[in-house]
Amino acid sequence: MTVDFQPALTAEEEALLPSDSDVRFYAEHGWYLSKKLFTDDEVDALVAATDRYYDGERDRTLPVRPPKLAYWDPSKGPVQRHNDYVHHEHDGIAAILRKPLLGAVAARLARAAEIRVFQSTLIYKPPISGEPSNIVPWHFDKHYWSSSSSEDMLTAFIPFHDCGEEMGTITMVDGSHRWKEIGANDTVVRHFAERDRSQLEEMLAENAAHNGARISKIPMVIPKGHVSFHHCRTYHGSGANVSGRPRRAISLHLQDGANAYQEFPLSDGTLAAYNHDVLVRRTDDGRPDYADPEYCPVIWRDRAEQEG
Repeated sequence: MTVDFQPALTAEEEALLPSDSDVRFYAEHGWYLSKKLFTDDEVDALVAATDRYYDGERDRTLPVRPPKLAYWDPSKGPVQRHNDYVHHEHDGIAAILRKPLLGAVAARLARAAEIRVFQSTLIYKPPISGEPSNIVPWHFDKHYWSSSSSEDMLTAFIPFHDCGEEMGTITMVDGSHRWKEIGANDTVVRHFAERDRSQLEEMLAENAAHNGARISKIPMVIPKGHVSFHHCRTYHGSGANVSGRPRRAISLHLQDGANAYQEFPLSDGTLAAYNHDVLVRRTDDGRPDYADPEYCPVIWRDRAEQEG
């Protein structure tokens, strides 16, 4: 879905942007917990829109099914649900996710003049403490984005309610985005759901030891309307939901304006790929265009850049 792009912030919204010390904190720690970016009414509208999505409402569907698409449907049962491209398929969801304030916060953290959507994943973690899919092992997102040139991509985790440890909230490994990675081969481009959990635990421990770092796990306690942001190289995961209520959220993956497709060769002679590659338009030299407004819409652009 393409839209006219004329973002502007009110004075009240300007006050919700990260301060200079917040930006320094993000640079040092690899995560940031925002002020209240969404009103209760906006969050409630997001809940209602995703309810309709789960009931089958779509404004459009993907023209082809990418090879690694996460797309829960009722036939999969009461597992943790993941649905990609909800910002493309459902206009009610997209309208809220495109809130300029959200993009402006991401732009300050990433020190970028432009922020585009990269991916959106609707998540529903059922209140079943023994459900294996509820445990998300330690990983960082850049592994799956090897075909992206940027090292400044980030994710906004947007829960639809107060979200704490009992709900299996997202948990960060503090400062891990600054570690030098060792022992990684190109199997890391495979999604964590396709890998052994103990192997990922071992990878985290080995990388921490190599960097002389202590593994400090910080659960994000996120009030309704607030958003947790993390850098694309910050290790994160989540535990079981033992709250008795479903944990509902959207992971909104964001790219800075400089991001573009890059070739990333794998050991088998193929190139790393992302689901976008079979969907987005092509650049003049034939590469997938990660700035295609149909799938990767701009949600923030610095005013000076617009006037330029």
